[in-house]
Amino acid sequence: MLANEKILVTGAAGQVAFPVARELARQNQVCGFARFSKGSDRARLEAAGIECIQGDLATDTFARVPDDFTYVLNFAYVTTGDFDYDLAANAEGVARLMYHCRRAKAWFQCSTLGVYAYAGQRALKESDALGDSHRSFLTPTYSIAKIAAEVMVRFGARQWNVPSTIARLGVAYGNNGGWPAFHLEMLLARQPIPVHPDRPNMFSPLHEDDYIGHVPKFLAAAAIPPTVTNWGGSVGVSIEDWCTYMGQLIGVEPRFEYTEMGLASTMADPTRMHQLVGPTTVDWRDGMRRMTQARHPELPLRL
Repeated sequence: MLANEKILVTGAAGQVAFPVARELARQNQVCGFARFSKGSDRARLEAAGIECIQGDLATDTFARVPDDFTYVLNFAYVTTGDFDYDLAANAEGVARLMYHCRRAKAWFQCSTLGVYAYAGQRALKESDALGDSHRSFLTPTYSIAKIAAEVMVRFGARQWNVPSTIARLGVAYGNNGGWPAFHLEMLLARQPIPVHPDRPNMFSPLHEDDYIGHVPKFLAAAAIPPTVTNWGGSVGVSIEDWCTYMGQLIGVEPRFEYTEMGLASTMADPTRMHQLVGPTTVDWRDGMRRMTQARHPELPLRL
């Protein structure tokens, strides 16, 4: 991990960003920038040794944000469904913050595999077509705003000479939550789990132990123009398989509801990621089991 650096983490209270910021704060000065709409989020970060700066990427002037960070990790994302606001926060705000922090050694942009056009169960490469894959998932601004953010980082890296890495994240999960954790709660509530009818629904789940370890390596790989890479587990897994496995752990048989409103397969080709950071180390079954134990310690697991 990094040591003795001054690091800004945006969206620091989020499911993915918080474990990264918490780990970095062990040996670095870490500031977390977020809206902090929940007072408990600020308290949680401060307890981990993270200095909190409250602000909104859509409107903030960044007057209270230092401009001498050595690294910036942008995990912030806003999805309200309002295109004007979401683009102002996720795209314009990224560029304005990048300019403010243009002296940084490197910029890390957390993007998403959701920037790709739907391609069935095929593993997606960084060179594949981009598209609005999340519109049917009740998040109409998600893919478009993430693509716009990538464009801003590409521009900013060249314009202000900021080495950057754009990492397109798959299904991040762990003790701090994630999409499989929502599925776990649905299993416990005996609710049907919505999945796309083009089955199996394949994704690239990535455990927090792995993504925490990847961040410093991605920063080391930052370049002008930006390094662009997929970011997910080395092995593709279907929603059907991970829900069935968690169901076996807790003694609940999943019920799947096949609907066009379900998020269709978005699985990464990990070749470039392996070149940059190596293969992932946490087997998805071990990760799901650990997540289940951490989030429901009262449950006796059956496997």
